[in-house]
Amino acid sequence: MLTQPTPTVAAHTAQIPSILNEIPAENVFLCVGYTDMRLQINGLAALVQQVFKLDPCSRSLYLFCGRRSDRMKALYFEGDGFLLLYKRLECGRYQWPRKESEARKLTQQPLRWLLEGLSIEQSRAIRDVGHVLVI
Repeated sequence: MLTQPTPTVAAHTAQIPSILNEIPAENVFLCVGYTDMRLQINGLAALVQQVFKLDPCSRSLYLFCGRRSDRMKALYFEGDGFLLLYKRLECGRYQWPRKESEARKLTQQPLRWLLEGLSIEQSRAIRDVGHVLVI
């Protein structure tokens, strides 16, 4: 009798899309630094408005991370109310930028890197060599 190999956790999670990629946000902002993870919708919305000088009621997704770097909160306004998502990693940590007190606008690629546990500031995988003379 043949047995099927048990898929690894990494192989299993690679097939599961993140719900954060499915939110129809016009912009994604990474709120850099440390966030008190006890804050709920009102506190996070006030933080977006007062500290980062952004509109929490825009169609933007705001991401927050605490000191432990193993959990994240996401705030999104759907038009009729706020959506608050909370994610705790079972193993590993997010590579969250900490040095600045601003909100960084992310594109899809850095967001995907962040959700995969990588730094959002990746160097180029293939180096540009510029002009090459071919003889």
